[in-house]
Amino acid sequence: MIVLVDYKAGNLTSVQLALAEVGHESVISSDPSVISAADRLVFPGVGAAGSAMEEVNRLGLAPVLKDFVATGKPFLGICVGCQIILDWSLEDGRTACLGLIPGGTEIFTPGPGSKVPHMGWNHVGFYRPHPLFEGIPDRSHFYYVHSYYPTPSDHADVLAESDYAGVRFAAILGRKNLAAVQFHVEKSGAHGLRLLKNFCAWDGGC
Repeated sequence: MIVLVDYKAGNLTSVQLALAEVGHESVISSDPSVISAADRLVFPGVGAAGSAMEEVNRLGLAPVLKDFVATGKPFLGICVGCQIILDWSLEDGRTACLGLIPGGTEIFTPGPGSKVPHMGWNHVGFYRPHPLFEGIPDRSHFYYVHSYYPTPSDHADVLAESDYAGVRFAAILGRKNLAAVQFHVEKSGAHGLRLLKNFCAWDGGC
């Protein structure tokens, strides 16, 4: 069973439809018992880290998410879901996050030729091999919508990188059974669907 964590984000149905496109049904739920029983968990994201964590805490899901990751079952974060797995986010006044991977998120500084938010297609360069990348060419393009970017404390937690506004930033984070992408897989065409398909086949090892 694949469960999408329902914390009142806006793109849950889009991710669910993308999973269906690659042949996998999923359930949208905020019920801790359903989340705990999942075989795979997806934390999609649209919105801000502060409001996301406020809702996660209101629903009592922070310990549930941490316990799920500790089981070794596959976990995928998307966009805001890539940021709240870190310790903190500068968004909404240094928001305290889940702390699943040490580090935080910083904000882009706009400059010549680079507006904030970072919106549109950009390449992703794979830093090291991972089962999620099977069948996806290095430096393939994925679709981004974000103003903040992840800055993990340990570069060993970076699976792939991209560049924007003079910053080389982590596009994909990964540690054991935990993976998270800063871009939107559900908006990223064939490569995004292939990454989702790979996630559904992934056993959580790397």
